[in-house]
Amino acid sequence: MAGQRRFVSDAPNAPSAIGPYSQAVDLGDFVFLSGQIPIDPATGKLCAEDIEAQTRQVLKNIGAVLQHVGLDYSHVVKTTIFLSDLSHFQTVNGLYGQVFSEYKPARSTVQVAALPMGAKVEIEVLARR
Repeated sequence: MAGQRRFVSDAPNAPSAIGPYSQAVDLGDFVFLSGQIPIDPATGKLCAEDIEAQTRQVLKNIGAVLQHVGLDYSHVVKTTIFLSDLSHFQTVNGLYGQVFSEYKPARSTVQVAALPMGAKVEIEVLARR
């Protein structure tokens, strides 16, 4: 599939992009997912204010995009977690660990000054077929 790529912007159970980007870029062997924030795909708004609900929504959104391209969490090889406040790390890490309990991708976690729409967490992933 060298040279072939598909821009994914139609995963039905994930929020639409809020800017000029795709939900994912499928390169065949690798799929690069754009960072997901806790947008409820039904409303287009943040799902809640608390970090636990936001993290659950982000992980759900990631799962929806992965499923749309025929993958699941076991295909994820790298994640990057962006937090507006590192004091939320333990909560996010616990929920993340529930999703990635058997398979543990490489990961980075960083604190950022702000995230789109005032979100508290954003996660991007790289998956491999």
